[in-house]
Amino acid sequence: MLSQKQLENFAELAVRVGANMQPDQEVVIRCDVQCKDFAHLIAQKAYQFGAKYVSMQWRDEVLGRINMLNASKETLCQIPDYLVEQSKYYIDNKVCLISISAGDPNIMKGCDPDKLAAANIASLKANKEFRNATMSNYLRWTIVSIPTRAWAQQVFPNDDADVAVDKMWDAIGHIMRLDTDDPVAAWRQHIATLHRRAAFLNSHNFEYIHLKNNSGTDLTVGLATDHEWIAAEEKGQDGVPFTANMPTEEIFTAPHNRKINGTVVNALPLVSNGNVIDDFCITFRDGKVVDYRAAVGYESLKGILSSDEGVLSLGEIALIGKNSPIAQSGILFYNTLFDENASCHLALGASYPTTVKGGNDMTAEELSKHGMNSSLQHVDFMVGTKDIDIDGIDYDGNVVALFRNGEWVI
Repeated sequence: MLSQKQLENFAELAVRVGANMQPDQEVVIRCDVQCKDFAHLIAQKAYQFGAKYVSMQWRDEVLGRINMLNASKETLCQIPDYLVEQSKYYIDNKVCLISISAGDPNIMKGCDPDKLAAANIASLKANKEFRNATMSNYLRWTIVSIPTRAWAQQVFPNDDADVAVDKMWDAIGHIMRLDTDDPVAAWRQHIATLHRRAAFLNSHNFEYIHLKNNSGTDLTVGLATDHEWIAAEEKGQDGVPFTANMPTEEIFTAPHNRKINGTVVNALPLVSNGNVIDDFCITFRDGKVVDYRAAVGYESLKGILSSDEGVLSLGEIALIGKNSPIAQSGILFYNTLFDENASCHLALGASYPTTVKGGNDMTAEELSKHGMNSSLQHVDFMVGTKDIDIDGIDYDGNVVALFRNGEWVI
């Protein structure tokens, strides 16, 4: 378990480095009811640094499962107007968003996959405006995680719940650099290192990224025209920097959604809508999924890939070395926030407009001309293995080695 001082430092990181709340700004904390104590600590820190007002958007994953098992699909797809209005309020008032991502990776196991997929799509459609506000950095936001009992026991199945939770706290404390004398300074230094690598990638303006390993991945990913590699800290549309994912180890950009060819095999399980998907591969031709399989969670993967046309292409490619603190922990977290930062990953679905120069000022048609992908979904899945080789290929056909055996060589 972390000390009280470390917990306070963690909350401060979420407020100051993550969402980078500004004085007199309204803060919304989004989390499951299991995380209320840490949410209250974040609220206290927000006020300490000048928040105007803090409110909570509570979730209850257990009630979510109960509803999924008992309510009709039609009812689950009827998103109440007050929830949509709540999201519009967040946009209109430019709130600062802090989410705590923590829960049972298998909370929806055994639920009807058709109902799950339909309810998820209905929610995405209803909250499209809010989602656009976060993906375009109109709102500043961040995601952090803390252990819950069910999650910890999934990660450490041979330990009782209390021991598992303590192990999770220790792991998260180290990954979040809470065991340093000054976590905020440590994060600033880490962000600077990632930005130097992003600058190298941007200076080369690669046309393609080629990924290959011994597990069956052999994928060429074209990059969007005028793409930009982004690392860790981004700028909100208000000009204020923020760090959306904490932890983060990734440097990412937008693929060209018509220039993706080959097959990719997952490196780690994907947890989507409370279900685990594993041992899967996806084949692309000219930017579209043309074949896929999954030994675990096939119906869930099918539900993702049938949600809309755009999800059949990629919206993100992210590079992470095998020696990141998360990868070195050797822990499979069953949580995308952590696992995607232990491994290079791709995302099915929407591109971030911020990953192409001037993207926030472009129309949907202009973004499409640059190869940017549009979808209701954005589903990250991990592809980086310890033996993966990655090359950048420029417009003259020159090849630059970026990764060898799973680690950066630049």
